[in-house]
Parts: sequence; C-alpha cells; structure tokens
Amino acid sequence: MKVAAITGPRQGGLVDQPDPRIADDFALVEIHVAPMCTEYHAYESGAESACLGHEAAGRVVEVAQPGRVTVGDRVAVMPQYPCGRCPLCLDGDYIYCQHAVDPLALCASETGTATYAQYCIKQDWLLLPIADDISYEHASMACCGVGPAFGAARNLRLDGFDSLLVMGLGPVGLGAVICGSYLGARVIAADPNPFRTSLAAELGAAVTLDPTVTGALDQVRDLTEGRGADKAIDCTAVPAAQRFAVDATRRRGHVAFVGWGGGVDTGNLVPDGRTLQGSWHWNLNDTPRVMQLIRDCRDLLDRQITHTFPMSRVREAWELQLTGQCGKVLLHPWQ
Repeated sequence: MKVAAITGPRQGGLVDQPDPRIADDFALVEIHVAPMCTEYHAYESGAESACLGHEAAGRVVEVAQPGRVTVGDRVAVMPQYPCGRCPLCLDGDYIYCQHAVDPLALCASETGTATYAQYCIKQDWLLLPIADDISYEHASMACCGVGPAFGAARNLRLDGFDSLLVMGLGPVGLGAVICGSYLGARVIAADPNPFRTSLAAELGAAVTLDPTVTGALDQVRDLTEGRGADKAIDCTAVPAAQRFAVDATRRRGHVAFVGWGGGVDTGNLVPDGRTLQGSWHWNLNDTPRVMQLIRDCRDLLDRQITHTFPMSRVREAWELQLTGQCGKVLLHPWQ
C-alpha cells in the first residue's frame, strides 16, 4: 500500500509498505478520507516518519472475526488503541486509557497504525457507523475537526445562555466555533491571523479579535458587560494565549484546554473560583450527538474544510498548512 512519509526538513512524499494484517477484534479499513492535523510541524522540522496521522473515515474490507462491524460498513475511525476493558474505556472515556495495546504486535503486522495511508487497522468497537446521509468527508470531522471542541463543550456544559471565548482558530478552534454556535452560545473568537478570524466569522462567531493587540483583554470584558466570558476553550497550547483565556474568563467561569503542551498559568485560581480542565476528545457514549451535529452542520463543515488534496500531493498540502491560510485540510489516499 501507499503511505505518506516525511523524509527530511520540508521533504516528503509517498512510499510503499506491506498491507496490514489483522487479528482478534481488529478490522482492516480502506481509508477514503484522511484529515490532516499537526503533522506539518514534523514536516517542517524534518522528523522522519512513515507513520503519520490519527484521523480517518473509510470502508471495512476485512474482519478477523465476527464482531461489531462487517465487510462493506462505512465507518469513522477513532484515535488511539485503548484496552477496551478498564473503567475508563467501559465508561466511554477510552481516550484516557492507561493500558493501551500494541496493535502491531497483536496482529503480527508491520503496518496499519498510520492514517496517511491507504489502509489502517483498528479495534471494531472504535469504528463508528456512518449513516447513508453523511459523507466520508463530513464523518471524518468527528475526530479532530469537531471532536475536541465537542468534548470540551460537554465538559463545560455549554449552552445558549453562555458567552464562549475560543482561543486559537486553527482547525480545532474553528471546530469550537461551530460547536459553540450550534449550541447557541455567543462565540468570541480570538486569533492574530486575519484569514482565520474571517473564516471564524463565517462559521458563526459573533465577534472576532486579535488577542495580541493592546487592549484585547479589555475588549473581551467590554463585550461581556465587564465580567469576562462565561466559558473558554483554548486550542493553542501557547502559554500567553492560555493565560489570556484564564484572565478573560469571569469569576466562577470554566476554561477547557484542548491544545497539547504549553504551561498553563492558573492566575488567581482560588479567589476567582475558576474551573480549569484538560479536555482531549469526546466520550464514546456521545456518538449519536456527534453524528447529529455533523449532520446538522454540513454546510459549516464544508466551509471549515478549505482544501482537499490527493495524498500524492501531501507535500503541497503540508506547505499550505505552514502558511496558516487554511482551515481543515483533507487527503484522499487513493488519489
């Protein structure tokens, strides 16, 4: 099969690898759509790898044993390889599993964990059925397109009475704008990139601003009657932006951090009574809700997905991502 690989600083393309093998409760998925995430950072630095990506939607082409999927099923592929047996997995919070399995060892396979590829392997319970009225492209957004924001919104108990500050308007932040506006919140979207703030406005943000300019914090307070935003989602992992999210949120407010990394400065956490929470993905029990959001927001997802590329042009796609002039970018592995 063909897979995308990084071969040096700003160097990459397609390489050949053996088709994956499966065993136990694993299924083989022919990937039709592979959304791109932060792998472009590795492309820029030259971190060589032929195992890239963690998001996909496609069709089941083989099962190791009878189980939850059958050959021909259209599925969204969830990230990670959790154990499926611990309390977190059984509660639907599999993303936090501390007992991840080694899929290559279990399946005696050399390949199959990348999604910038024509095939991947996954436990059948992490393959979510795609309804006939939902496209592969839209279903693939259940991972990092709207997934982190949806999970954060659920943790925040976000609703139509809230103001929501979204820090960072890359693909995850744009997904937060969609989720926030879908749930009825008044969304304030912050990013220094004019392309992204313009796109956020198209996706439902009531107000956009540049958090790096003088007076930006006062602007958020002016927009919220001097109190600060009720809720905030930080999608940046940048310490200055994380601190802005905390300071711009009202006393007794709630901040969710979905960006990986950074070093959150909690500020006056105790006297201000704020709740700060890490939030990675969404609970698997919320699958019907996520799919309904995708169904209801198809037009917005079409705007969030600004570019699609055949995987043979993956290097061009990475170069685009480095410019910051894009939303979510999708790859088609069989082109």
